[in-house]
Amino acid sequence: MSSQTTSSIVVAAPAADVMAVIADLESYPEWTASVRQVDVLSVNEDDGRPAEARFILDAGPIKDTYTLSYEWDGDDEVRWSLVEGGLIKALEGSYRLAAAGEQTEVTYQLTVDVSIPLLGLMKRKAEKVIIDTALKELKKRVESRTEP
Repeated sequence: MSSQTTSSIVVAAPAADVMAVIADLESYPEWTASVRQVDVLSVNEDDGRPAEARFILDAGPIKDTYTLSYEWDGDDEVRWSLVEGGLIKALEGSYRLAAAGEQTEVTYQLTVDVSIPLLGLMKRKAEKVIIDTALKELKKRVESRTEP
């Protein structure tokens, strides 16, 4: 797999609020344009957060159903990796949160590989678009939930 694509955004909310939105996988279709459905398949016994989930993706030319495995590190980080997919043959990513008072810097890292041939530059550009869109959608969702 290639090197990860990384981007960050500042969200006007505490890290715990940001992580609560990230951990609520089944609500992703409400605020994420390309995710049509999420089914949590198993949860961690210690914190009740998803351990494995199935996603139905419809991102224009990329339509797929895939399963991700999750590792949670409190309210600071979550990492995921592909268990199985169709068109998507590799997917690894993470959200890292850095709290700064009532704001949180969210850093998203992603590496995706699909079974259709793409030039390296095109793949990196697609990863960047995915990350930037996801961060903007996350910021909008969190901040709309924390407004008075």
